[in-house]
Amino acid sequence: MIPFNKPYLTGKETAYICQAVESGKISGNGGFTKKCQAFFEKRYGFKKCLLTTSCTDALEMAAILCNIQPGDEVIVPSYTFVSSALAFIRQGAKIVFADSYFDNPNIDADKIEQLITSKTKVIVPVHYAGVACNMDKIMEIAGKYGLFVVEDAAQAIDSYYKERPLGSIGHFAAFSFHETKNVISGEGGMLVINDEQFINRAEIIWEKGTNRAEFFRGEVNKYGWVDTGSSFLPSEIVAAFLYAQLENLDEIQKKRKEIWNYYKCLISNTIENYQLPTIPYFATNNAHMFYLICPDLSFRTKLLQKFKDNEVLAVFHYLSLHKSSYYKDKHDGRELPNADKYSDCLVRLPLYYELSDKQVEYIVSLLNY
Repeated sequence: MIPFNKPYLTGKETAYICQAVESGKISGNGGFTKKCQAFFEKRYGFKKCLLTTSCTDALEMAAILCNIQPGDEVIVPSYTFVSSALAFIRQGAKIVFADSYFDNPNIDADKIEQLITSKTKVIVPVHYAGVACNMDKIMEIAGKYGLFVVEDAAQAIDSYYKERPLGSIGHFAAFSFHETKNVISGEGGMLVINDEQFINRAEIIWEKGTNRAEFFRGEVNKYGWVDTGSSFLPSEIVAAFLYAQLENLDEIQKKRKEIWNYYKCLISNTIENYQLPTIPYFATNNAHMFYLICPDLSFRTKLLQKFKDNEVLAVFHYLSLHKSSYYKDKHDGRELPNADKYSDCLVRLPLYYELSDKQVEYIVSLLNY
């Protein structure tokens, strides 16, 4: 069986975990946590990074920092993972779902402005497959109406918009290090704060509503409960695993891009019936995933069964959130045809570091029928 995903280990993960254990500091915000955060701040110019236990937690922190109150409206693409919306729903927000582009799953920036009301507070662009949304347009709209922008960059590590790292453009950004991502820690995430006025409060929220971080830096002589928050920070064991991955980021990215490009070369030259991924002129490709758009749901169902019969695990992705059992009665009734198209027609092919050329060739051979 060729799996859909296989976590890649660089070889140093267990050694760094042992270092963390032997240091006697395995709770959060220790040496490896600081190393990981410094890596992102230095490499991508993020103002402040805070590791979290998941991307969902990072989004929940962003929702708190945006001061979301019951009745506030948040614009989110329908074609995304549930966390993109759930983080704001937990604060009492109403989600206003936006459609995708016809030619790629990202939020259609040209349709955002018509969704804005006096209650709108946040726009959440999701960089699907690590490919940038139209951030100039989104930031222009946000500036015009005084809105926050929270980049859901779960899949977007080491990807760029017009030479600007994804995650550095909005007021906040959330990354994922789940085992299916390019660099991993099993579970794990990170909040990026790009507006300096929110850094102090972000640390407090991160540390269970206390000013504990300031205390350990010697900035206050005691710490206490000063705000809302939760235990969002991961253990040093998680951070140690992640740091081993970050040290090998360039090698991992190089290999994944080679696999992605080989897929594209083989399919472009030999296969019809499928729409290939679209990379806009302003975006880079971080090779997070290789997907195809099938002609219709029936076609995709047969294709996935063919893969399964031939011991290849290919999968579809999100179901439109505006049609979910949890939110369909709360949705305003607008049709979102492109989100539905991707829900019905998109298929993701296996892509992981150890996938060989022969395996790619075999997978592509199954597309002909």
